[in-house]
Amino acid sequence: MDRMYRVLSFWTLMIALMAFWGELMKMALLFFGLTATFLALGYMNLSERTYLRIFFCFMFFSFVGFTYYTFYGMPPAGAGGEHSLLLSIM
Repeated sequence: MDRMYRVLSFWTLMIALMAFWGELMKMALLFFGLTATFLALGYMNLSERTYLRIFFCFMFFSFVGFTYYTFYGMPPAGAGGEHSLLLSIM
């Protein structure tokens, strides 16, 4: 399981580099941070249960954060920004 965290760190590094080259600095910094976190966790040699619990918590907070952003953080469609699910419901 620790090797899968190293694989995750590789792919988050690739996403961070693409975001950096695309001048999306906030996204690049977020993924560079995820890369460092996953790489550090990959070398901690924790038990498989601990790795699964950490991954579950990561996915839970990622989904909750993304859902919050799509409802309240995205600019409304009328402002020339992305579409907001909350605006389309109202």
